[in-house]
Amino acid sequence: MDKNYELFIKQLINGIHGTIGIPMENMEFARKGENFAEMGDRLLVKIMEHEDACETCGLYTEDLFEAYQKGCTLKEILGEILGDIQRFRKAGVYDKTKKLQNYDAAKTQLFVRLVNRDRYAVDLNDAIRKDVGDIALVVYVRISAEENCVTSTKVREAMLNYWRKDHPELNTNDIFDEAIANTYRMTPPRIYKWEEMIFNREYTGDSFMESCDEDVISKDAMGNCLSTTIKTNGAVAVFLPGVAEHLAELLNSDFYMVFTSIHEVMIHSVKSGVDPKDLKLVLRDTLREVTPSSDYLTEKIYKYNRRTHKFECVTD
Repeated sequence: MDKNYELFIKQLINGIHGTIGIPMENMEFARKGENFAEMGDRLLVKIMEHEDACETCGLYTEDLFEAYQKGCTLKEILGEILGDIQRFRKAGVYDKTKKLQNYDAAKTQLFVRLVNRDRYAVDLNDAIRKDVGDIALVVYVRISAEENCVTSTKVREAMLNYWRKDHPELNTNDIFDEAIANTYRMTPPRIYKWEEMIFNREYTGDSFMESCDEDVISKDAMGNCLSTTIKTNGAVAVFLPGVAEHLAELLNSDFYMVFTSIHEVMIHSVKSGVDPKDLKLVLRDTLREVTPSSDYLTEKIYKYNRRTHKFECVTD
């Protein structure tokens, strides 16, 4: 570990202990890939203990260290952490999680996120999901939404033991179908036009699912930026019910998908003449120069086949 990074972690732990009063033994640093740190290095801060569980706030330390290196003071960072912990306490995560053991209470809070299947294979082992190549469509449950901060967790197969008490017929397909339908309802798909995004700060994307007008979508080689109304984790839009079928109808063509991050996907008509090998080269440059590691989804190029209604990987 970099000495400066190691010192920063120690200062964080001491600062949280001194500022908030959390015991030193209630804080543990986990490297990326270890338990509870699948997405990146985390400082695990135990907030509260219960008889059957404990509430822990996980802080992504690499992001905090990057902010520190760019000039953010330790005092400012500790202030942000204090705010996060206060919001976490206010959210009442433990009580809300207990309520979600009832499927009727939980099902409206289910939604789907995309993650790279291979990079997070260990953490996804018992998660309810469906795979498209190296993309995992993972079911999450929203625990709370406070001050634009959403707290959620992956739905594990063990949760079925609770849910089947009242719904013995329930299976993973039912749960996934509920989650993907909820995702559409919570975050409808949108097409974002480049010129509008650049020159119009109030631009919120274009709705296209209700339209049969082919002019709402570009058929040239530049392609279309597809996301959702909130953009965060918006690449899921192409997998939402009816979206791929309608895009193919508007394009009158199969289409390629270039996942520049977890937040958006570029849609290119096959009839535009673009070569998937060229798209892959552009994607590699984008992932290397623009996309943060935490937002990475895949290096592969996919195609939607309008005849078979299937998603296919078209690059190695």
